[in-house]
Amino acid sequence: MNSNLQALKVEVVKVESGNNPRYCVIWLHGLGADGYDFVPVVKELEQMGVPPTRYIFPHAPKIPVSVNGGYVMPAWYDIKNSDLGRMEDEAGIRQSAACIEGLIQEQIQSGIPANRIVLAGFSQGGAITYHTGVRGKYTLAGLVCLSTYLPLDANLDAEYNPANAAVPVFAAHGTRDGMVPIARGEKAVSLLKGKGQQVEWHTYPMEHSVCGEEMEALAEFFKKVLVK
Repeated sequence: MNSNLQALKVEVVKVESGNNPRYCVIWLHGLGADGYDFVPVVKELEQMGVPPTRYIFPHAPKIPVSVNGGYVMPAWYDIKNSDLGRMEDEAGIRQSAACIEGLIQEQIQSGIPANRIVLAGFSQGGAITYHTGVRGKYTLAGLVCLSTYLPLDANLDAEYNPANAAVPVFAAHGTRDGMVPIARGEKAVSLLKGKGQQVEWHTYPMEHSVCGEEMEALAEFFKKVLVK
């Protein structure tokens, strides 16, 4: 990884659901949102029995997004084509992945080991979660990939880190998603299962969004993986 890919720095929102949390969830928002987008779920998850956890919600940098006419907005990488599998912004994806690995390293240095850290993301943030979580050097407690897809999947065989095959994955998608077709979510799950990854796959009758039933299932996932 060259120094150019390590240069990206982001601001974060930090929320702790209890004193001296032993676990951490790093949660990435979708295109055009910001780190505050998923802050409200912390209280919901706490009420559903998720143990005291430090939540880190990073803000993506503001960049021109080609598919939106070059409009500048928070984005983890550029989207150049409405067909998400074409003309992927490889440099942007890898730069954001390097940034998130830096955030993971910061939490490890703060005293929370990798096996107590979950990486989560929605939509574009979920794509970075997939990319970082299966290729990265840190073997995490789990991955949460909501309404998303696996970017740069043609490179997966060459770049997949076998040490991450044991990392459980929670993947969920709306059956009426018009932004990220459910077929892309299904393809990601199929590719990872082909690597021996344990993937929980959930579908819900919704569009490009999240729902209460999904959060209930996610709380159960957190309670299973945040136990070390």
